[in-house]
This record gives sequence, C-alpha cells and structure tokens, in this order.
Amino acid sequence: MKRNDEQPVAFNALNRVTWALRRAELAVSTLKEQRLRPLGMAAAHYTLLISVHSEPGLTGAELARRLNVTPQAVASLVARLEGRGQLERREHPRHRHVQELHVTVAGRKALLAADSVVDDIERQITDGLGPKETAQLRTLLDRVAETVREA
Repeated sequence: MKRNDEQPVAFNALNRVTWALRRAELAVSTLKEQRLRPLGMAAAHYTLLISVHSEPGLTGAELARRLNVTPQAVASLVARLEGRGQLERREHPRHRHVQELHVTVAGRKALLAADSVVDDIERQITDGLGPKETAQLRTLLDRVAETVREA
C-alpha cells in the first residue's frame, strides 16, 4: 500500500490553468459572499435571482441545468427566496404540473442592491486589469468555455 505522499502527481499540478481558474473562482466567490452577507443574501441567491430576472418563467429543472446544480439545490433556494417574498411560482400556461419562476417586486429590490455589490467587485477586478487586459481575459475565458464544451 502506498502512502498519499507517494502517489504520482505531476510536478506542476498547482501551476495548471485549471487550478488558476479555480483559485480565481474561489477568490471571487469568497468576496461575493463577504460583501453580499450584510444584505442578507448569499451568492447563490444572487445567481438564482439574476437568472430568473433575465429569463422570467424558467422552471426549477431548467435552472438546475443552467446553474449546474441539482434540482434539490434549486428547490431549496427557491423555497428560501419564496419565503422572503423575492420569488414566486406561477402555473405554466400549458403544463399544469409545471411551475414557472418569477422575481417579485421585493426580489427586484434585493437584486438591485446585490447587483450593485457585484458591480463593485467587477469594477475592482477590471480596474486592476485595465481595459486591454479585461478584454483579453473575457476573450480567453470564452475560448476556455468553448474548448471545454467541444471536448
């Protein structure tokens, strides 16, 4: 039996692009959580609200696929936001067993406040990079996503 420190790992494992992407994602996620917390909102709530706001009428299953989370996770988030009066379910016009999700007036107010926080984080990042590097980063990240989808 081998000990964990004897497992073969590439010498540059922590220098991989995938690890750099993960570190960046964790740093941004942590900052969002810290700055949204005073608003009583988690980053997951913001993500769900902005998704439904941009595409009213999404179902829980559609949201789960788009956000790459389980339907149970979406159901839990929906229940919490619905309990706060920020989200509402409406019967689908053609499928009576399907419920569409819609942001309420209270949800739009909460989303507006949260989006201001996220916009500040975006500005912090883009100010640190500058316009040219920001454009390059967006292009490169789009290419990464495209390359991974094609794999």
